[in-house]
Amino acid sequence: MSDRPPTDDILVLQKSLRAFAAARDWEQFHSPKNLAMALAGECGEVLEHFQWLTETQSVTLDAEAKREVGYELADVFIYTLRLADVLGVDVMQAARDKMAINDGRYPAAKARGSAARAKTYESE
Repeated sequence: MSDRPPTDDILVLQKSLRAFAAARDWEQFHSPKNLAMALAGECGEVLEHFQWLTETQSVTLDAEAKREVGYELADVFIYTLRLADVLGVDVMQAARDKMAINDGRYPAAKARGSAARAKTYESE
């Protein structure tokens, strides 16, 4: 495990992704709209691996299926980081902020063991 804070790892990866795109003259295609559409497409590719599986099958993937899902998750992560970079969003801070919001929306004492939407807890 690295001694660097996760934020440093994210920034290093974003810089690498930026350089990868620049070396191929792809920045012209990496508009927020295009990156968001590519991200949605990659999310669909993750879903394809689970389509028609039972709950049990979905948690007992074999090594090859896990590897393939891992590559699709990597694509999702890459497009997420590129979109954040192009928009100037600090994705680590956004994640921390969103977790704080979710902590308020889904109080552990009320939400424990429930898949109910946040509205359920807001009305109590």
